[in-house]
Amino acid sequence: MCHLAQIIFCTSSRDGVSPCWSDFNAKRKKKVAEIHQALNSDPTDVAALRRMAISEGGLLTDEIRRKVWPKLLNVNANDPPPISGKNLRQMSKDYQQVLLDVRRSLRRFPPGMPEEQREGLQEELIDIILLILERNPQLHYYQGYHDIVVTFLLVVGERLATSLVEKLSTHHLRDFMDPTMDNTKHILNYLMPIIDQVNPELHDFMQSAEVGTIFALSWLITWFGHVLSDFRHVVRLYDFFLACHPLMPIYFAAVIVLYREQEVLDCDCDMASVHHLLSQIPQDLPYETLISRAGDLFVQFPPSELAREAAAQQQAERTAASTFKDFELASAQQRPDMVLRQRFRGLLRPEDRTKDVLTKPRTNRFVKLAVMGLTVALGAAALAVVKSALEWAPKFQLQLFP
Repeated sequence: MCHLAQIIFCTSSRDGVSPCWSDFNAKRKKKVAEIHQALNSDPTDVAALRRMAISEGGLLTDEIRRKVWPKLLNVNANDPPPISGKNLRQMSKDYQQVLLDVRRSLRRFPPGMPEEQREGLQEELIDIILLILERNPQLHYYQGYHDIVVTFLLVVGERLATSLVEKLSTHHLRDFMDPTMDNTKHILNYLMPIIDQVNPELHDFMQSAEVGTIFALSWLITWFGHVLSDFRHVVRLYDFFLACHPLMPIYFAAVIVLYREQEVLDCDCDMASVHHLLSQIPQDLPYETLISRAGDLFVQFPPSELAREAAAQQQAERTAASTFKDFELASAQQRPDMVLRQRFRGLLRPEDRTKDVLTKPRTNRFVKLAVMGLTVALGAAALAVVKSALEWAPKFQLQLFP
């Protein structure tokens, strides 16, 4: 596909319209039409929406995101959570920290936004966070959480953002909202094994420098919202992450490091130098290329294959990577063949339920990635969903952006 930077240099055709631009516009229109077709299916074709969110360009516009993000999270957009009658600002133990973080979030709002409008949104941001914490006492606020919430607020508005972030907080973000950082550290521990699989030289250099993984902490817990200045890049990543496994952000962090291989190897081999370099994330990254590569690495080196290296000890509590399975099974209720799949699941032998059907040959890569987002842990209850999706989804080939 012709990228926007390339479009500028495309030779104009005789009628004055660039053929490159026409091709780009045609593909965009086709993708929009297929997204609306998936939305208007009865029931909604969530699997197709996942593939659209993963494939190049993502969901394209905030107007589309307002319709698709709720479907990806299995949230009823017409049933917002009730407004608490309590004075949460007086009652919440987290209010002062939330207030400080929100006051520091000025750069997360569009430049040129009127001060009065921005201040109103900051008040809404505080209210969303406090309401979610009040409704879910098992969740613990962390600095950086507001960076995720503000992204949803700016795209979908206060009421829907509350519903979406609440669901996200009990699934994708659950590990970050534990009382301790143990599970967050565990997720960060996947970073180096991924790098080692792809580039052992880079891995060994970073190990020698003893740089660790703390440079990627803010990337992970804010879904890169805190470190990217262009809001378009942030929402593009959110499209991708919402459609995938909760560990996808750590794969994306790995491909950023891999992309900067030469810069890292040119550094002095010490912790301070390498940490300083990696903590300053470039703003001109080739996002679509990196998204594609992260997806490829996830399919090639799934978390189950990296877990032994990443795990220092057995997790005591359920993490997002396991609870996401239950959430996606609920999302799968929107599939038309749910009854058939339930019957099929009951007929499976135990040994069949554990087969890794994601290794099925010649399956479209985007389909594999979307299905991995649908199933995650490949537990017994999820296998029927995987099998059904793999058999059905390849009929819809992703030819939009080769």
